[in-house]
Amino acid sequence: MGYFSTVYNIFRKDVIEELKSREVVNSMLIFSLLVVIVFSFVFEPGSSAKEETVGGILWMSIVFAGILGLNKSMMTEVQGGNLNALMLAPVDKSAVFFGKVISNFTFIAIVEIITIPLFTVLYNVNLFGGGIWTFVTFLLGTYGFAVLGTIFSLISVNTRTREVMLPLLLLPILVPVILASVQSLNVFVMGRDTSEAFMWLKLVAIFDIIFTAVIFAVFDFIVEE
Repeated sequence: MGYFSTVYNIFRKDVIEELKSREVVNSMLIFSLLVVIVFSFVFEPGSSAKEETVGGILWMSIVFAGILGLNKSMMTEVQGGNLNALMLAPVDKSAVFFGKVISNFTFIAIVEIITIPLFTVLYNVNLFGGGIWTFVTFLLGTYGFAVLGTIFSLISVNTRTREVMLPLLLLPILVPVILASVQSLNVFVMGRDTSEAFMWLKLVAIFDIIFTAVIFAVFDFIVEE
């Protein structure tokens, strides 16, 4: 089986499982919407501080909901020995990993597609002032989160305190991606020149490329350890 065929088949397997159970997306979506709704009561109508903080609130809701989903997704693989079977299969192990990354990216993106319209209404802000660059921000930020979240959920899934261990391992490494994504989004929300966001978009793009290359190179070693 070719590399990309393996990636596609892992992605297809995860999507079929999720369509049957709807456990991962539903849990992420409920958590994300709750965070967005609760924080919407913090700001007074017309508050000037709102536009400076909405980017952080939105990404915080996405990241914490995503961590919840990553834990559930990887636990599904561990239960019944699915993960061990995938690692023993005569295919490139990194292809299995990137299949999981794409499925996790898709699940997080679905949550974002549902959360963002509600967020826009509740906070009365225009997230898409940057046009196509707003989409690029979500694309790069979500991919960075998915690729790092998948590798650290794989590392932490066999520990007793995996629910605590995953955010402890993931969040410090994820800081550059979150920071760049929040700053880019704030530029668009506040109506500043979109060129100000390019520096942050370049930063998150570079981190995405570096993380992808490093994980691809050392994934076999991580699995064996």
